[in-house]
Amino acid sequence: MSRDEDAAPVEMLASLCEARGWAFDYAGEDEISVEVQGSWANYQLRGVWRSEDHVLQLICLPDIRVPDDKLAPTFEVLALVNEQMWLGHFDIWSNGGVLLYRHAMMLGDDGLLSLAQAQNAVEAAIEECDRFYPAFQFILWGDKTPAEALASAMVDAAGEA
Repeated sequence: MSRDEDAAPVEMLASLCEARGWAFDYAGEDEISVEVQGSWANYQLRGVWRSEDHVLQLICLPDIRVPDDKLAPTFEVLALVNEQMWLGHFDIWSNGGVLLYRHAMMLGDDGLLSLAQAQNAVEAAIEECDRFYPAFQFILWGDKTPAEALASAMVDAAGEA
């Protein structure tokens, strides 16, 4: 496939992974999984294609589990974080308390993804996890209030150049 051709979404994500030297696995014909290095941690990135809806969902897992005693403040900071975002959102899976970022892309009737779309979506997922990872850590390990955690994370992110 040439770099300017559109392709099936999972195929295009695999091509992007290959170009970046990222090892990836297929978790079925409509799902791909790759581990990427972020600024704060390794993230598991998954692309899941729903052909019947023409929707590609990207899920990025920053390997954060939220214990029951931290759920309330984590949900509060999660709401504050989501207000800051234009694309995607953070959520906590009810089964296991796993924090994740996810973003769904509706593709056209042809169900094809361009390289630029793939790059933008993957980079946005990684950047948002990097940007807000500290806020969640401040709740889990720093005993900050949700407002303090977000403010501290935003200051830290602004200080990275």
